[in-house]
Amino acid sequence: MWAQAGAWVPPWPGALPARACTSVAGRTQARLEQVAAEIRDLGGLAGAVPTDTTDEAAVAALFDAACADGRRLALAVYNAGNMRMGNLADMQADSFEEIWRTACFGGFLVGREAARRMLPVGAGTLIFTGATASLRARPPFAGFASAKAALRALSFGLARELGPQGIHVAHAIIDGVIAGDQVLERFPEARERLGEDGMLDIDAIADAYWSLHRQPRTAWTAELDLRPYKEQF
Repeated sequence: MWAQAGAWVPPWPGALPARACTSVAGRTQARLEQVAAEIRDLGGLAGAVPTDTTDEAAVAALFDAACADGRRLALAVYNAGNMRMGNLADMQADSFEEIWRTACFGGFLVGREAARRMLPVGAGTLIFTGATASLRARPPFAGFASAKAALRALSFGLARELGPQGIHVAHAIIDGVIAGDQVLERFPEARERLGEDGMLDIDAIADAYWSLHRQPRTAWTAELDLRPYKEQF
């Protein structure tokens, strides 16, 4: 979250107002501290806030911390995901529910808490990260797809509810493999298999998200999709 004088930073230094502060939220303390340190190295203000997005009290505490000292919540991005493979006929009920809680229920909690803090000032941006599965349910990702489709429906519902009150809500479909640490470390062969520019660049995604936030309210995007130029769709 980005809060001004609240987890998000544009992909270039100097693009934030001087008193803007970023809250980086997630489950892993060490990783959060690393990201926050990178932001501070670029001259920004950032804090790491370990958070379980499926825990109502924890999400509320995250937003309270982001908006402390009179800061106004300007931008919140929900990027939590837990893509799992499995055939529905073999899937345990608790596994299906866990996918939904992370991909959708957590989005509801974050969206609600963001809305409660943006509505009093009639401004702010809320972005939900979707996936190819947001539009298509194919085995062995049908369980994941059901949750991502629900998140997309949540995003559009919030857009219609909050848009007339000055809150920009957008859903971003990320269609392809992201060239992040998780993929590059666990599946190093992916880069060679997909070829040059065959994966989504993280900075390019951030640039698109930042553009969403900067859109004038006379021309808001409710949904955009991003994919490498060679990705089939």
